[in-house]
Amino acid sequence: MITPEEILEIYWGYSRFRPLQKEIISAVLADEDVLALLPTGGGKSLCYQVPALMRDGLCLVISPLIALMQDQVSRLKQLGIAAECIYSGMHYKQVKEILELARDGELKLLYISPERLLTYLFDDYLHYLDLNLIAIDEAHCVSQWGHDFRPDYLAISAIRKLFTRTPFLALTASATADIQEDIALQLKLNNTRVFKQSFARSNIFYSVQYSENKNANIKAALTGDCSIIYCRSRKQTETTGHFLEQMGVEAAIYHAGMPKDKREESQQKWMDNTAPVMVATTAFGMG
Repeated sequence: MITPEEILEIYWGYSRFRPLQKEIISAVLADEDVLALLPTGGGKSLCYQVPALMRDGLCLVISPLIALMQDQVSRLKQLGIAAECIYSGMHYKQVKEILELARDGELKLLYISPERLLTYLFDDYLHYLDLNLIAIDEAHCVSQWGHDFRPDYLAISAIRKLFTRTPFLALTASATADIQEDIALQLKLNNTRVFKQSFARSNIFYSVQYSENKNANIKAALTGDCSIIYCRSRKQTETTGHFLEQMGVEAAIYHAGMPKDKREESQQKWMDNTAPVMVATTAFGMG
């Protein structure tokens, strides 16, 4: 049988795992329910992608981060891994085609937003999916004590009734002891294995500065490297983006009030670095 290290080498070109990745993967492969607390950038996605490729069937990934889902699916396809994602705003026909691929065993990973769990179309196909793992990203969203509670996450526990032998992997970047217990309770995890990595990030720092001329200060702070500017409103996003364009900065604009094709175009420009600056509301990433 192929090993996790061989999968890692074949698809990602790495010879060894980051801290706790191997332990988490081993627990999942032993059909244990796992709660993994890894910092942002700690390699959470490999914890379900590697075991998904080692087993027959499909890994279902539930995530609220649309931009992240799209980015991961794009990268997986580049690696030759069959993956798709379903999220709000997609056409019925497109969603049905993806679910048919999943039902027919043509996919290894299917990313889905929690809201999709509540649709009749998804429910029609759910019973026919051969799931080898159910991964819940941003798992703190399931807890009413968490900092980003989303009621749709409560529907995830219903899947447990259909897939009693399929391991659950709940992933989050942060959760207090109370929230950890609530995650396990709400998801109906069994004999939960908890893995927690240190959240100390020596390469990240915060700097807070007062400004009376935000546009000028933003322009001065930009170095030409890939950047994200988050704004508090759609109007401010548009205003800041247009200001930067007038100043000769290639900037993309992203907010929930834009048509879906325009949002995707902005995201692609930013990913391709044709517009190295993204000006967005929190809709960029969430939704």
